[in-house]
Formats: sequence, structure tokens, C-alpha cells
Amino acid sequence: MNVQNLRDNYPKLISYMETNGYSKIYVDRFKREIKKILVVVDAKKWSCYTDVYLEYTKTSSSPDYLREKCTIIGAIEQFDVHGRYPDGRRRHKLFKRGAYALLSEEFKSIIDYYCEAEKKRGKKGSTIYTESHNASTFFLSLQQKGMDSLVKITEKAVLSIFMSQDETLLRSCSYKKNIAAVLKACIPYRRQTCPCILAFLPALRETRKNIQYLTPEEIQKVKGTLADSENPLTLRDKAIGILALYTGLRGCDIAGLTLESIDWNSDLIYIRQQKTEFPLELPLTAVVGNAIYNYLISERPLAESRYIFVLQNKPYERLKSRSIGNVAVKIFKAAGIRQLKGDRKGFHIFRHHLATALLGNGIPQPVISRTLGHSSPNSLEPYLSADFLHLKECSMSIEHFPVPGEVFFNE
Repeated sequence: MNVQNLRDNYPKLISYMETNGYSKIYVDRFKREIKKILVVVDAKKWSCYTDVYLEYTKTSSSPDYLREKCTIIGAIEQFDVHGRYPDGRRRHKLFKRGAYALLSEEFKSIIDYYCEAEKKRGKKGSTIYTESHNASTFFLSLQQKGMDSLVKITEKAVLSIFMSQDETLLRSCSYKKNIAAVLKACIPYRRQTCPCILAFLPALRETRKNIQYLTPEEIQKVKGTLADSENPLTLRDKAIGILALYTGLRGCDIAGLTLESIDWNSDLIYIRQQKTEFPLELPLTAVVGNAIYNYLISERPLAESRYIFVLQNKPYERLKSRSIGNVAVKIFKAAGIRQLKGDRKGFHIFRHHLATALLGNGIPQPVISRTLGHSSPNSLEPYLSADFLHLKECSMSIEHFPVPGEVFFNE
């Protein structure tokens, strides 16, 4: 691994980051990583930047720690190899990380074939990532059991990944479905082995948990917080919260809103949903429009970005979905609700509230599905558990069933 170019030019990278508003802590992390690479590259006999990253996987299994290392090393690789400076918009990933990087060549070829085949078929990129990631961890678990090729995989080993010896479920049904999707796509590539491994996968019963919902009291507190001019919430955070509460938009779609998404003359919001890639048109109500307008006029920094919601400090780039989720946490904290361990705090609970509110007001389910941008009518089913108004209509009286008195009275 030749690092002479990095040795000669890395001060330019550091200077660029310092003059473009990157924090001192973040810049210092780059400095430390570069110095470590320059000092130990020969002793470690690294052949590429992937080897640098894999060195950390030997000493830590923390996803957050490895994700940060992947980002920094990837950015250094981009600068050294391609002369590209960080742009603050996306992580540089020229190498695949995590389980994939540790797989045998045969297992890697399965993942590669699946990704290429499904990409050609038009499957959504995020779905390909999730399914290939789950399959990579599946193959890595088998590899750690001594099975580094498809022909060596046994049914017992596959079952041990999903079930413990006392038959406790270790993996979810969705995890199994993702692995099955990869194996099915690879049948033309490995006709003899992939069908056999598919048959080894256990028959798991899909379960659905009850989704937490916002109570009427919590809704009033949220609305009061979003309307309060004295609390520490910024106009940006309030606009995001109002959007989520009154439109039910997903956090990723709020993050993806651009200035062109709002038709002020027609009072409409136009987006292409990131999850389904289907277009969605929603009315721009006065409360939502006023919140967005106040943020744009009074608080949004002068930035070239066409995205509505941007960082408040340099570089003024778009907010990511993760940052949108943090806004929800701030709102609930300011409202003084949902602060216990296990309480759901993401913006999806606002989406759930809108769905149940519409159901409770008798809005037809197809209309609600269109409002939420669902691609399938069945997507509304999880929200039905909180439609108490109509659930009560299905209840049965117990007056004709003998019930011991002690059921209702404590001694």
C-alpha cells in the first residue's frame, strides 16, 4: 500500500476541513487516523484501505464505533486515491464493511450475484442493502462454525442460528425472509445448493407487536409545545414536528423535502416517497404552511442547498433521517412526555396518531392509505389496534356469562 501521496498532501485535507466549518473534534479524528496509517502501514503490511478498516473489526464489535471508522477511513481513501475532499453529504464507502468483508470468496460471490441480479430487476436499493446485509451475517455465522462454502452447510447449523437448544427464538421471521430472498435470487447461479439451504430454513410464524400510540393528553401537550414561543425548540424543529403531526409524513420524506416540493399557490405538497418510490400529493394546510414559512424566512441560513431543512452550522447541508429522528426526541422532552425507558419516541408515532385519528373519525380505509402513501391496503392493519372507538363496537357483553364476584372486588 503506497501512502506517499497521503504523506505529502494530507495537510491540504486538514486545512480544507478546518476552513469549511468541520468541528475541531472531527478534524482531530482525521489527524489521528492519518498519522496511525502513516506510522504502521509497513508493519501491518496493509495492501489497501479495506485492510485498515478490517484491523478495527478485530478489536471491536461496536456498530457505532466501526461505522465512524468506516466513514473516516473511506474519506481518507477518497482523498488519497481520487483527490476528493469530504462534502458533508454522504459517507464514502469504496469498500464493503461489516460481515461481508469477512466472508469467504464463495459467500461473497453469492452476495455479489444477488445484488447485481436484483438491481437489474429494479428492486429498491435500501431493500437490496437490508437483504444482502442479513444474508451476510447469516453466512458469517455459518462460516464461524467451520462452513465456508455452500456444500458444507448443514440443516443443524442453519437451525442453530434461528433457534437455541431450548427452542428459544433467536432470529425474527423478517430476518429469515431476507435470507430466503437472497437464496431464491441466486438459484440460477447455484442450482444445486441454494434450494437445499432454502429448505433448511425453519418455518417461523410471523408475529406483530402492538404499536404504541399517543394518548389525547399527550397530543395536547405536543401541540402546546409546538405552539409555545418560549421553549428552546427552534423554528426548524417546530416545523418538522408540525409536518409530522399533521401530515403523517415519514421522517425520511421530511428530510427529503425540497423547496420545489411546496406549491404555495395551490397549497399542495408533492413528494416521491423514499420507501415506496411512489409519488404522493398532500394538502398544505395553514398550520403546516405557516410553520414552514416562518422557518424559511426567519431562521433558515442562506444555503445553496435546495432541501428545506438544513444544518444550522456550516456546512449547511440537508438534515439526514437520523437527525430528523433526534428532533422527535427533543419535542417529546420539551413536552415532558414519553421519557420512560421503552417509550417510543420516533416520528412514526405521529404517523400512527394520524392514522388512528382518521380511522376514529370514520374516514374510509382506502382514503387513509392514500393519505399515508401506503403501497398496499394491508399496511393499515397495524394501526387498527389503537382504533378504540370502533374496537368497542365489536366488544361483547359479559352479562350473560357467570363471573365470580371476586374478579371485580378486592378483599
